[in-house]
Amino acid sequence: MTPHSHYDYIIIGSGFGGSVAALRLAEKGYRVLVLEKGKWFKSQDFPKRNWNIKKWLWIPLLRFFGFFKISFFRHITILSGVGVGGGSLVYANTLPLPEKEFFQADSWAHLADWETELAEHYETASKMLGTVPNPRLETGDLALQKLAREMGKQEYFSPTEVAVFFGEPELEVPDPYFGGKGPSRAGCNFCGGCMTGCRYNAKNTLDKNYLYLAQQLGAVIQAESEVYDVMPLNAVDGSTGYRVSWKNSTGFFKKKGEFEARGIVFAGGVLGTVPLLLKLKRTSLPGLSRKVGCDIRTNSESLIGITSYDKKKSFSDGIAISSIVQTDEHSHLEPVRYASGSGFWRLLMSPLVHGSNVFTRIARVIEVFLKHPILNLKVMLVWDWARRTQILLFMRTLDSTLRFSRGLFGMKSSMIRGKSPTPFVPEAKELAERYAEIINGKPIVLLSETVLGIPTTAHILGGAVMGRDASEGVIDKNNKVFGYQNMYVCDGSAISANPGVNPSLSISAIAERAMGKIPMKEVSNENTSELTAMKSQSRLT
Repeated sequence: MTPHSHYDYIIIGSGFGGSVAALRLAEKGYRVLVLEKGKWFKSQDFPKRNWNIKKWLWIPLLRFFGFFKISFFRHITILSGVGVGGGSLVYANTLPLPEKEFFQADSWAHLADWETELAEHYETASKMLGTVPNPRLETGDLALQKLAREMGKQEYFSPTEVAVFFGEPELEVPDPYFGGKGPSRAGCNFCGGCMTGCRYNAKNTLDKNYLYLAQQLGAVIQAESEVYDVMPLNAVDGSTGYRVSWKNSTGFFKKKGEFEARGIVFAGGVLGTVPLLLKLKRTSLPGLSRKVGCDIRTNSESLIGITSYDKKKSFSDGIAISSIVQTDEHSHLEPVRYASGSGFWRLLMSPLVHGSNVFTRIARVIEVFLKHPILNLKVMLVWDWARRTQILLFMRTLDSTLRFSRGLFGMKSSMIRGKSPTPFVPEAKELAERYAEIINGKPIVLLSETVLGIPTTAHILGGAVMGRDASEGVIDKNNKVFGYQNMYVCDGSAISANPGVNPSLSISAIAERAMGKIPMKEVSNENTSELTAMKSQSRLT
């Protein structure tokens, strides 16, 4: 569909929050434009293996326009998605409900009874995303189940709830979710390639549900378009609308353009929304809260690989994350897998060691190699790293916050409250070592963690959090930006507490709630029949 010059709402970003906003606003009769920095991807566009880094990684400086981005900061390394569908392209499909601690966290519990208010929206988002229990336990899951039994936590072990179509493997069928209004789908073949882009049309990415349905209602999605300015038209508070300036994100010649809209939804994720808001606070939107960039959170993760010495074991079969165990009141453990042959991460790994400084850790790495040179060589030279390696994802609800700000050389991070995020979590190390005994393997971690002491997260949250007013947050409890009219934040940067699990379902549910509070568009008599048709089609969701 050809873009117009004026819209009711422009949505910046197409991840979980932006996709929800696109559909729900289109259902209400609004003219919607979605601007996405990344590219459109079809199943055949995804790389077969992550060694094809030009198709996998997003590094525009090198002309790499993939869908997976790695961002480095002083306190954290962040893994994120870029493309139409945002993080849904690269995440591990899991859509768990957070524990009560998330809803009752001091950081936002005073604003609403979140567990009650969000219950119906979690249900809606879960249905829209096609959430079902994983039907198969694989080698790595059975090992986790054994670990749970040894810990006396068997009742806390379960298959994951995931957004995958489990039909007949690779058999294409008409839309199984939306009464035939959605795209055709094919059954999962359990190849383990979810995080390098599903090549078999089984993963329920956002372009197959929310965004697809939004387009049927007239929403326009313009890819490869990076927003660099949002300017109020006449009134300072934006009550008369906004001018949005964008530039091409992939071309040699940076084509630029402008659109106007009555309202704006920021939905570019923490790495899209927060840098843009920080920039705009200095220029076009000076009335933004001083809290922009504050209260950045992670799930306090640890990512630890376990490479098995057993050549007969395969850890690639299945979906990306197929089971989970709650190890204590604050923590969860999940096995993560890549498809056979996707061993790029092996280039960045080192033995698992802890230590208070880099010299101690390097000394311990050397000690590990000297004590067991043959076993370490076996791990380093294993033929199919992904097939022989089970990655463990350890997550906690314990809270600490960072602040992002603009520096001379771009975004930078600094501590605000709590301990700095760390990869050296004793509980995670103990669990990894016990798991390694079960599968006859050796724990390994990212070299950046060993040398620099910087942890890695795929769940970066906050930076435009909720508050009673602008002194406490960037947005109110309904996701409306303080100081501006018809402006919202609906993405991970609006998450105002640590969920302790994958936040995708929570982002979607909170966006559902926010968009549900926007009234239907007022239309003239001649447009009534068109709007009635839109309402009729929207009932399927």
